[in-house]
Amino acid sequence: MQKDDPIQVDVRDGSAAGTRIYQITGPVTLPNLFTFQDAVRRGDAPRVAILDLCQVPYMDSAGMGSIINFFTHCQKRGVRMLIAGISPRVSELFKMTGVDSLIPMTTSIEEAEARI
Repeated sequence: MQKDDPIQVDVRDGSAAGTRIYQITGPVTLPNLFTFQDAVRRGDAPRVAILDLCQVPYMDSAGMGSIINFFTHCQKRGVRMLIAGISPRVSELFKMTGVDSLIPMTTSIEEAEARI
């Protein structure tokens, strides 16, 4: 997978009522921002939003900005947001920017749903 590959965002309901899971596949980069933003903001706001990033091999600063922007979007609407399944490379970006202390992170969807 290349840094400029397109992304796919699959949206499904979680096991708990009011939970929505956004499974992201591909790099979260500047060329993919509109696809990402359109998918995560479509429809009514859930009670809990889980971003599944286990299939995200790469994220640039614009991608990180879009994650933070979605987190802020969620907070303004009273939506709890968690991140699940982050790769080591993307995890380093979250640590380097301090976002790992801002947004709750889990190792899997199951762990994220258990925290609800």
